[in-house]
This record gives sequence, structure tokens and C-alpha cells, in this order.
Amino acid sequence: MSSSYRNFRNSVSWLILFLEAVFIVLFYFLLSIRHTDDVLLINSYPAFQVVNHMVIFGFGFFLMFLKRLIKAAMSMTAVVISTGAVLGKTNPVQLILMTVLELIVFHMSRWINITFLKVEHNISMMHVHLFGAYFGLAVSSRFSEPSPRSEKNASTPKSDLLSMLGTLFLWVFWPSFNSVLFESNSWRAICNTYFGLAVSAVTAFALSVLTTKDGKFRMTHIHSAVLAGGVAVGYAAHSIKYPWIAMILGLLASVITVLGSYCSQRCLNPPLKLHDTSGVHFTFGMPAVLGALAQVVLLIIENWTNLPSLGYLVMIQVGAFCLTISIALITGFIAGLILNLTVFKTIPVSKYFEDQFYWEFPHLAVGF
Repeated sequence: MSSSYRNFRNSVSWLILFLEAVFIVLFYFLLSIRHTDDVLLINSYPAFQVVNHMVIFGFGFFLMFLKRLIKAAMSMTAVVISTGAVLGKTNPVQLILMTVLELIVFHMSRWINITFLKVEHNISMMHVHLFGAYFGLAVSSRFSEPSPRSEKNASTPKSDLLSMLGTLFLWVFWPSFNSVLFESNSWRAICNTYFGLAVSAVTAFALSVLTTKDGKFRMTHIHSAVLAGGVAVGYAAHSIKYPWIAMILGLLASVITVLGSYCSQRCLNPPLKLHDTSGVHFTFGMPAVLGALAQVVLLIIENWTNLPSLGYLVMIQVGAFCLTISIALITGFIAGLILNLTVFKTIPVSKYFEDQFYWEFPHLAVGF
């Protein structure tokens, strides 16, 4: 154990210091804060704070169920979602490398969508849920499955409470997340997101009772499905003109999340030998697919009278959607192969969901 610990200490410490030095050099050559940026910084800082609270507290607590300013923070959402798919199966070195790789690839995907497909900046950023979920699933497919009888891959009342606290943070701040990049109609994006979240939350509680044998609320249903409406509405939050549309999207997203959890865990994951620790597929992936398809349908309805350009607009949106998923799956699969190289000391299956190797736990010390 001691020799292995020294190897871990050397690898993770030098990797962190190396990446820190790289960022300092990049900031020295590429970034400067000018006086003309003062107004921009002052106006964007409140939104920057909101997104940071959402990413750090919301997603941070949300995943605690186991024993350029704003755009940069929003991009981290993809990484946090992907981490949920491999949580407990990777070591810190692998997570750091996955973070760097995913951020680079996600921005490359956005650049292709914006440059060649002419997708709007705010719409391309909404692909963050789609990309994060399927990149994480592809990475997870390269790791061994944990034992189905593993007692470590479970929650406790205390961890469920912390996870629900993260859900509450995300629920409160999600309207800001969906509206922060829209210069116009941001008020509409906020209202539509609230409508979608409200309906998905109510539907989550109803379906949880209806789909359980004992007729009780299940925490796993609640802390996943109540957020589905915010994910689904995100693509078209600024353009939905009638509240009932956002409400229907919230309802459908919640249904897909709850029923999708059964389908994924029983029908899809076993044949693919895929283990999704946090259920990111049905929490973020499926609602994001619903939102992308809903955006296309709304686009067709709004431009029905302009048939010559309708086909081109639909092709662009569908192309961006397919391109994002394809890049996420392909690069995630490659990243998973890289992370499983011997040099990165992959965790054995018997040690999944354990933190004692990397963190000090005083209560586990002898004589405590």
C-alpha cells in the first residue's frame, strides 16, 4: 500500500503542478484585463456567481449520494455530468485527464457547430447536457462493471439528504443557467424554465408513487426527474411563446426520466455491459434529446409558411444534434481507452467506490 501510495502522490502532484504552470503561461500570453472590459465584467459577474453556485453547490451535492467567465463555468457542467457516469471507478489522475480532454473536445464540438453549421452560440452551449451525458457513458463503457451485490455502490439516508440538497440548489438556479447567454428574451427563458421545472417536479412525485411496489416516494426518482424539465426546456426556452408548451415539455421530460431509469437499468445497460453510476443517461441525456427534438418541432411550426428555407433550418439543427452526440461518443470511447492504460493505475473492481486510498479518514484510524 505504501509504495502504491507514493506512486499516486508523485503522479497526481506533478500532474496538477504541470497543468497549473500551463494555464499560467497561457494566461500570460493570451489574456489581459483592459479598462474597456470593466462594464462587461460588472454586468456579467452576478450571472457568473449564479452559474458557479449551481455548478459547485448544486452538482457537487447532487453527486454525493455514494457511501471566459460564464461560458467557462457552464462548460464545466459537461465535465461534472460525465464524472457522474464514472464516479467511484476512477482515480484522481484519471479524472483530471478526463476533465482536460473533455473540455478541449467539447469546445471543438461547439466551434464546429458555430463555424460550419452556423448554430447560435447560446443553442450550441445548451448541448452541454447532451455532450456530458454521452461522453461520460462512452468513457464508462471502457471500465469494468462493479459487482451487482456490492454494498459500496449504495446510498445512505445522510448521503441521500445531501444529494437532495444539491437537487434543490440546481432547481433554484436552473432558470439563470438557461437564460444567462440570451441577450434578448431572457425573461421568457426564465419563465419557461420555471414552468418546465414546476411540472417536472410535480410529475416526478406522482410517478414515483405510481411506479414503486410499496407506493412510496423514491429519492432516486425525485432528485433526477425534478430537474428533467429544466434540461428539456433549455434549447427553446427563449423562443417558447406559450407557457403550456414548456409545461408539456416538463411533464414529458419527467416521464422519460422515471421510466427511462427502468429501461436503462434493465434493458439497455446489461447487454452493453454499461454501468452508469449516477444515472446521467436518464437524468441529463434523455431529457436533452427530448429538448433538441422539441426545438426542431417548434422550428418547423414557426417557419411552416417559409418552406424554401425550412428544410435547411431543420437540417442544420438535426445535424448539430447528431454531430454533438457522435463526437461525444467517439471521443469518450477513445478517452476511456486512454484512461485504462496501465500507466494510470486503473482501480481494480474490488476497490470501486472507496476513497480511503486518496483521502484521510480519521474515524477509521486505529484507536479512534
